[in-house]
Amino acid sequence: MFRCGRFSFALARPLVMGVVNVTPDSFSDGGRYLAAEQAIAHGLDLRNAGADILDIGGESTRPGAEAVSPQEELDRVLPVIEGLRDSGAALSVDTSKPEVMRAAIAAGVDLVNDVCALTEPGALAVVADSPVGLCLMHMQGKPRTMQLNPQYHDVVAEVAAYLRQRLAEAEAAGIGRERILIDPGFGFGKTLDHNLALLRALPELAKIAPVLAGLSRKSMLGLITGRPVEDRLAASLAAALAAVARGAAVVRVHDVKETVDALKVWAALEEKT
Repeated sequence: MFRCGRFSFALARPLVMGVVNVTPDSFSDGGRYLAAEQAIAHGLDLRNAGADILDIGGESTRPGAEAVSPQEELDRVLPVIEGLRDSGAALSVDTSKPEVMRAAIAAGVDLVNDVCALTEPGALAVVADSPVGLCLMHMQGKPRTMQLNPQYHDVVAEVAAYLRQRLAEAEAAGIGRERILIDPGFGFGKTLDHNLALLRALPELAKIAPVLAGLSRKSMLGLITGRPVEDRLAASLAAALAAVARGAAVVRVHDVKETVDALKVWAALEEKT
């Protein structure tokens, strides 16, 4: 069971998290939904296509991304949160800033999705003092520099150890385990080989806590297929199915309708075996 804000998910099937980027510079769709009205309409479309969770982000975390101020981030995400609050989907805010978390929680989000795993001062307390869920992600370095030269002795062991440590810190702060997801951070300070090793190791990582896998349209898929970001739908579907088959509880995707259909076919096959 995963509990987040207004929602409780039994995790009897994989959940689909749809991406709502309210940014000018996200790697896949930066600028397309920067206006609040466009982002809200996009979120409603994703919900109608079958998204269980809508992940709303006001600051790009792509490699090389520049930071934005807390106020600018809030100006982007709060109107979208308010516009999607009654959509029927759980709402997630994709942020690392405690002040943004606090305001987003007050506005009605159900989940904090933090690429920094609540390491910013005060972040743990903000989430602990609320009923929202949490996703703890691993990242080596910072978005601006994380892909310059990522190195590990054993990427699976190091990522697993980090996620266990952050999970323990969250629990010690009073955040119940039933409120926590973990994310190995595909593409966040990892080479293609690192990403593939983590994907193969998802059964091991899923023993720590339910896993969120974000592989949609990422550069690792471009390296494998040779296709640009706008032509990675097939690769993204294959990656989502590979993650679910290895134990992912949630897949974070841009192409919700197609992912939902692919998962329905996968589920029908699994029911017969």
